[in-house]
Amino acid sequence: MATQNTSNPKKQATIEQTKHELSAAPLTVMAQYIKDFSFENPNPLQTLKESHEAPEMNLNLDIQANPVEEHIFEITLHLKAEAKRASHTLFIAELQYAGTFKIGENVPKESVHPILMIECPRLLFPYARLIIANMTREGGFPTLALTPIDFVELYRKQYIEPQQQKTATVAKAGS
Repeated sequence: MATQNTSNPKKQATIEQTKHELSAAPLTVMAQYIKDFSFENPNPLQTLKESHEAPEMNLNLDIQANPVEEHIFEITLHLKAEAKRASHTLFIAELQYAGTFKIGENVPKESVHPILMIECPRLLFPYARLIIANMTREGGFPTLALTPIDFVELYRKQYIEPQQQKTATVAKAGS
């Protein structure tokens, strides 16, 4: 059985340096986990008998950021995929996939929100995508392979453009 030699000053300095680098890192993933997971297949026998034409897909994505403690946040991706053919629901797949992230203490305050709403979801999405793919395949349907999401563009449309429009409206009203 090997024992760890902590009396080596060089090794101890490296450990301390690594700890310092991690605390100064702009973003650290602390944990990832499934919060809620649901798959509904309301009419499996009817679905198997129906034609194999492509269903109508509806995908909804919501991102929530909640503070846990100072510099630590929980980010949750809420994904809901619903497949319909005609007026019949084929399946509904819902997933809440979350992660706990630590934002470095040196990160400027104005950068925190974009990091939480762009970088954190970008890191979580591939895992949520895989879970949805497996969920639909195991539900008896072709694998639902979600296309990658451009979280920068989503952020721009959700937060930056509305703020620019609001500023333009206020400036126009003031003239």
